[in-house]
Amino acid sequence: MFNHIQKRSLLDMNFFSHLFGKKTTNEDTSMKYLIVGLGNIGAEYEGTRHNCGFMVLDRLLKSCASEKSEKPTYVLDRHAYRAEVKWKGRTLILIRPTTYMNLSGKAVQYWMQKEKISLENLLVVVDDIALPVGKMRMKKQGSGGGHNGLANIEELLHTSNYCRLRIGIGNNFGQGHQIDYVLGPFSSEEQAQIDPLLDRAVEAVKAFATLGPDRAMNMYN
Repeated sequence: MFNHIQKRSLLDMNFFSHLFGKKTTNEDTSMKYLIVGLGNIGAEYEGTRHNCGFMVLDRLLKSCASEKSEKPTYVLDRHAYRAEVKWKGRTLILIRPTTYMNLSGKAVQYWMQKEKISLENLLVVVDDIALPVGKMRMKKQGSGGGHNGLANIEELLHTSNYCRLRIGIGNNFGQGHQIDYVLGPFSSEEQAQIDPLLDRAVEAVKAFATLGPDRAMNMYN
């Protein structure tokens, strides 16, 4: 038989074990982020306007690995090329979906579930014809704006309440030529504007993970 003191000690041990065990799990989850770059796989799509999401992730991977002897790289995994980097105590899971743009939600849904990442720790990097070249905008929610990749993510997640970083590619195309435009490369003049924007986008992603979306938006929008 337990006496009163033994019972109380056992209850206290169980309470603190449960408390600290739960806290550790929550902390680990809250420090993990899924950063999704939208684009199309294949050499024919490299460097095209529609692949701005891939471009930002590639620069982010290089930036986070610059001071490490072992350089992280993408590994082909289910529905995506995946890489993992650390930044100021945060774990960033980077994915480049292999589903092609219109089925991007399949990769996002799978990796959110596999990595147990909450919706507020999801950031999707995407091109946007509604923004001029050289501009970007982070938003905590919103419609797909006619972007098929975002539309598919919203369809499979059943919500549009996730953060996205839109990279402006402009809309300098005639009627009926939108597909040719977004699947085409940047002009030399546009590239001069895009290069510094991609670097700025990398810093915005880092701020999202370390400072939160509100402060990141204030700093980079």
